[in-house]
Amino acid sequence: MKIRSHLAGLAVGLAVASTLGLAPSFASAQATLSLRAADVHPPGYPNVVAIEHLGQKLEAATHGRIKLKMFPGGVLGSEKEMIEQTQVGAIDILRTSLGPLGPVVPDVNVFNMPFVFRNEAHMRAVIDGPIGDEMLAKITASPAKLVALGWMDGGSRSLYTKKPVRTMADLKGMKIRMIGNPLFVDTMNAMGGNGISMGYGEVFSALQTGVIDGAENNAPSYFTANHFAAGAKYFTLTNHLIIPEIFVMSKVTWDKLGPADQALVKKFSREAQFEQRKLWDESVGDYVAKLKAAGVEFIPIDNKPFYDATAGVRAKYGAPYADLIKRIEATK
Repeated sequence: MKIRSHLAGLAVGLAVASTLGLAPSFASAQATLSLRAADVHPPGYPNVVAIEHLGQKLEAATHGRIKLKMFPGGVLGSEKEMIEQTQVGAIDILRTSLGPLGPVVPDVNVFNMPFVFRNEAHMRAVIDGPIGDEMLAKITASPAKLVALGWMDGGSRSLYTKKPVRTMADLKGMKIRMIGNPLFVDTMNAMGGNGISMGYGEVFSALQTGVIDGAENNAPSYFTANHFAAGAKYFTLTNHLIIPEIFVMSKVTWDKLGPADQALVKKFSREAQFEQRKLWDESVGDYVAKLKAAGVEFIPIDNKPFYDATAGVRAKYGAPYADLIKRIEATK
């Protein structure tokens, strides 16, 4: 009787405590998780928006147990620095170019090679299919301590300079900023320029001060970084690189998630991949129009001389991936 009375009293006490908000609920017994996401691109950029929406979906699906805060605009460092932070768990989700990831996970260099994709549609067919899935799995299985979540579209990269470039001869002697990866420096050198490895955040001042004569990127990045205002007002449509971008989660963070939360992250990551692409396609035309209005000259060229000149780069860096390159070429 005493035990039964004690249990009854305990039940009443818990009920009162619950009413007063003093007792923990089962839902709050699970610790909340605050995730930090990062990107070098500014607020409103398609990649940034897609990751923010991924976070909103996670928060809704977990009833606020998992929250995500985005740190855009390179406030947490360069892509190389942010990759290092993600590897140790200081950043939880990172959108990064494949360029700086190449030295960490060499397999991705197959996508970094000049003219490995025929056009953007070909690149998308590759990353959406078995080859893309295999590459995500390779990154996750590598010692890099990164879990590859999905792909993003980075468009075609072309050259922008202070003086017009219409042929390879025009590039001779020009110092051109490239992503910090020997493959890219070699690509620019093969095309006739002088490739300079430099962080994205340094490009504007380097253009202003004459440290470099130009750089290369897609039109949206060229516009949002305001590089045309630093004197590089000629955009030569070399389309020498069509590199997919990637977003990853720190393995440290991934291992904190239960199977159900991991499944949610994967589901929303796949949705983010295609949302980013839609946002990207909508933005490109808008950015090009703004650039033309700002006085930028877009220069169409014959790409074949550039393609031929970079054959040695593809041979050098593509040797370990000969079979994979054949599969890429065969993808429709």
